[in-house]
Amino acid sequence: MQDRSLSAKADVPLLALTYSLALFGVLIIYSVTHGDATPYHKRQILWIVLGTCGLIATTLLNYHLYTRFVNFIYGFNLLSLAVVLKFAHSINGASRWINIAGFKFQPSEFAKLCVILTLAIYLTRNHDTVHEVKTFLLSLLHVAVPMALIFKQHDLGTALVLLAIWFGMVFMAGAKLKHIVVLSLTGLLLFAALWHTGRIIEGYQRQRLVTWYDSLFDPDADKNKTGYHVSQARVAIGSGGMWGKGLMHGSLVRGGYVPEKQTDFIFTDIGEELGFAGTLFLAILYAGLLFRGVQVIRSADEDILGRLIGTGVVSMLAFHVVVNIGMNIGLMPVAGVPLPFISAGGSNMLTLMTCIGLLQSISRARHHLLF
Repeated sequence: MQDRSLSAKADVPLLALTYSLALFGVLIIYSVTHGDATPYHKRQILWIVLGTCGLIATTLLNYHLYTRFVNFIYGFNLLSLAVVLKFAHSINGASRWINIAGFKFQPSEFAKLCVILTLAIYLTRNHDTVHEVKTFLLSLLHVAVPMALIFKQHDLGTALVLLAIWFGMVFMAGAKLKHIVVLSLTGLLLFAALWHTGRIIEGYQRQRLVTWYDSLFDPDADKNKTGYHVSQARVAIGSGGMWGKGLMHGSLVRGGYVPEKQTDFIFTDIGEELGFAGTLFLAILYAGLLFRGVQVIRSADEDILGRLIGTGVVSMLAFHVVVNIGMNIGLMPVAGVPLPFISAGGSNMLTLMTCIGLLQSISRARHHLLF
């Protein structure tokens, strides 16, 4: 165990940025759902409190201890994802949630944390051979199994998050760039083949990609059909101007023209109600959070496991931010990826807070070595 003093050696800027984002998210959720039957903002506060427990626990626990339980963590991850496929309730055509004591949990969210820990341990143990094809491909297989189970839940967004985590971590571990490039090209060819056969890739997923591609050249392409909501999101963000319409005055988002207003498309509400100034403020918070994450990775120095865990967390956060904002403004296809600490969602908040705890643990371990 590490020194149990939370105040000493804590990365205060990292904590400040984390809770600034989380509280900003509560404010936006309250604004966009004010008057709705479900008190999403109250639930979000509860999840922040519970997430803080996870943050404290992972901060105090020496992350090297996870190596003792790597097989259990990986096995539990696969088991929970398999249980979802068998027993989960379907919401909006997707089966991703299981009910426990009245709370809905999404195991695919916790899969991100499990993959970061177990892949970091695998790459650390095989650090001397990560440049070899065998180790490289086995690391991909390590991620591919949970990815496949998540994909079967019709959750392409989270499956892609795991892939982004893998890319960041194997690159940091020292994998050869040519292996990464060859694998990427092979993946594109396989995707093209699957697209041509019409198998595996669902019809709605194909349509989303087609609509996104067309909209890059013609913003009004298919705006009355599949691209309607993205088109409305753009209009809503643009209508906010520099300073926005004010909290609880987002007429387009609150009027029902944009779906999933408290989750996937919450960035649209920030743009409409707080304008460019609000989105710039959010971007600065995210930039600061990612910068602190990179600083933690650098502080790990020769601690390979610490550097890899930190890289996994930062890769996950960066992918979420880029893809969510990108799909809200039409630069990325709609992928169902929540905005970190802002979108409503308990499983996502618990995972994110726990991951911040991992970064804190890495930072504290470095200070312990220095002092």
